[in-house]
Amino acid sequence: MAVAALFAAVCVGWIPLVAAQDAVPATPVSQEDRIVFPASVSQGALVFGKVPPGSQVRYRDRALRTTGYGTVVFGVGRDETGPLKVDVTTPSGRSESIRIAVTPRDWPVERVDGVPPKTVNPPPEIAARIQREQALVTAARARDDERADFALPFQWPVQGRISGRFGNARVYNGQSGAGHSGMDIAAPNGTPVKAPAGGIVTFASPDLYLTGGTVLLDHGHGVSSNFLHLSRIDVKVGDRVEPGQVIGAVGATGRATGPHLHWGMNWFDTRIDPLLVLERGQ
Repeated sequence: MAVAALFAAVCVGWIPLVAAQDAVPATPVSQEDRIVFPASVSQGALVFGKVPPGSQVRYRDRALRTTGYGTVVFGVGRDETGPLKVDVTTPSGRSESIRIAVTPRDWPVERVDGVPPKTVNPPPEIAARIQREQALVTAARARDDERADFALPFQWPVQGRISGRFGNARVYNGQSGAGHSGMDIAAPNGTPVKAPAGGIVTFASPDLYLTGGTVLLDHGHGVSSNFLHLSRIDVKVGDRVEPGQVIGAVGATGRATGPHLHWGMNWFDTRIDPLLVLERGQ
């Protein structure tokens, strides 16, 4: 079976999510009543679990959606230390608490020079604009519906050199900033940007102060992608986008020193590493 097909089969529940030796031990139960999660995950990972369809699942005080075939998903933050705790109650009434270890990662420092000073230390009026814009983006990430576009393999939105990695500590013009929230892919200005997976456009703006041309694509169950610094936007809010569909073009708008695509991913307000999501389908 091809790797991509194997991954798809996992997601729709045709085969177990992880091998038995990698799963969290559970009391022996029937195949239909199995609860399967990975024993350990990396910081920045998108975590998949398999539960009996119709189960109630909670993680971090949030009720998780389950697909019709029993898949659940949630994100692990850059600085999460674990262990993670997932509580499952099956339709038969059996309750189980699963603990998942978190593998730490190294976060090298990335220095970015030549950034416009106003984007590093914005004056009060610009800071207020940034806050308003970020509130709109945050609201778009709150969407939670039953679509399972996240469950199929993701593809690269653009081909190019990785010029910035998720989580790495950023230093802008010599001043320390937060960890990088996504993955930067260097590509010529105007290069078409394709949807890495299916979804619904929940936000689109050509001119945010920090991120320039910005598009958010919701993949269901709280999983979303964001595409920043675009020179052109080809979609609008509410559009249904299919995998591989062109949604815009690479640019250098907002806080950027050259043309590239910033591709970020979130599970609600938790930032996750797109590269790890890509590797799941390989």
